[in-house]
Amino acid sequence: MLRVAVVGSGPSGCYTAQSLVQLDPEVRVDVLDRLPCPYGLVRYGVAPDHEKIKSLQNTLRAVLEHERVRFLGGVPVGPDGVPVTRLRELYHAVVYCVGAATDRRLGIPGEDLPGSWSATEFVSWYSAHPDSAGFSGRPGPEGAGTDGGFLHGVRSAVVVGVGNVAVDVTRMLSRGAAELTPTDMPHAALNAFAASRVDLVHMVGRRGPSQARFTTKELRELGSLPDTAVAVDPVEAALDPAYTDPSALPAPQRRNVEVLRAWTGAPAPGARRLIRLRFFLRPVELVARDGRVGAVRFERTAPDGHGGVRGTGRFEEIEAQLVLRSVGYRGVPLEGLPFDPVTGTVPHAAGRVLRGGAVAPGEYVAGWIKRGPTGVIGTNRPCAKETVMSLLDDAPLLQARDLPTDPSAALRAEGVAPVEWTGWRAIERAEAELGASLGRSTVKLPDWESLMAAARAADA
Repeated sequence: MLRVAVVGSGPSGCYTAQSLVQLDPEVRVDVLDRLPCPYGLVRYGVAPDHEKIKSLQNTLRAVLEHERVRFLGGVPVGPDGVPVTRLRELYHAVVYCVGAATDRRLGIPGEDLPGSWSATEFVSWYSAHPDSAGFSGRPGPEGAGTDGGFLHGVRSAVVVGVGNVAVDVTRMLSRGAAELTPTDMPHAALNAFAASRVDLVHMVGRRGPSQARFTTKELRELGSLPDTAVAVDPVEAALDPAYTDPSALPAPQRRNVEVLRAWTGAPAPGARRLIRLRFFLRPVELVARDGRVGAVRFERTAPDGHGGVRGTGRFEEIEAQLVLRSVGYRGVPLEGLPFDPVTGTVPHAAGRVLRGGAVAPGEYVAGWIKRGPTGVIGTNRPCAKETVMSLLDDAPLLQARDLPTDPSAALRAEGVAPVEWTGWRAIERAEAELGASLGRSTVKLPDWESLMAAARAADA
């Protein structure tokens, strides 16, 4: 019988487990996660107001409830956790689906000022990730996390980036409490949004409208927000030749341009909030005022004729007390695995990990750590299947090695205390009870202590 460990319970990990049990009628799969909760970015990255996308958890749940799949949460792999070498001793094969765990930085002066954050840190806060600043004991500017410091004193915000994550945080900054109360957002974050005085959000890209990375569906949502106007400067946008004549663009970009063109000109009067979509601006400095971010200095760019942009030497400042960068992600090395710092991925051949250019028997990758932070959630299905096909081709040789009878029992004997599925279900019940006590639906537990206490209640 083939025993496989999948490290990571997000979409790539769950799709890997799904392909394994579908293609091998006897394989046993343990899905390990550092967190006590499954689903990865579907739980901690999808905006709380995107209920349809969050419902993907039901699909992932079906995988983790399969009779030959076991969820083992609260099991860190690498430093301060289970060494990669130990996993290889416990399983015939290990598939690493650990994502891209850090944000790209702007690399400009003032980036570390209070009030400057990555979009991921902001998302983690309102999504109740237990590592979020202010919840895990990690200090943050203005105590962001428990007292609404992300939004305290903010009237104007700048979001650097024009992808779907940038659209998400722009939309969340423009939401009202009435729209967010039905979500599973943690109560402290909900209270902070309810008290928010943000009335102007700039979403800024260094290139033109036709090169933006957001999808049309996400973009259109900005135009349907209550009491919120959206504006695009027609002179600024027209610097992009494809904006003036989008007929030659691929369909997705052409639809984006059509939506943006409907928002050109003066915004509709009377709205309480305004979203301004800005283009051809490159951030060069975050300007401090009173010890924190007060403005962003941008250089005006122009098309260089080769798909990129060049600086023009002209500058402008946009006032902002909150700056969120959303300019991409990078993988980080996992101790014990090879890593390519240029691509931010683990070297591989069709999912087989390569060490010094040679295949490392029994080690595999899937998801962003395999291909880089590209694609949508569904992209993980074929990516995972390719890796699983490689693994199953190798299975006859891998199974020749004897293993401990139960890897979980071996881990427990070594001091690791996995949160199994019953523990996760106990967390779900605790979150439902918390929501009921607050007059809301399910409300996420926001910190390690409360999550682990709820999980341990399953064993009581």
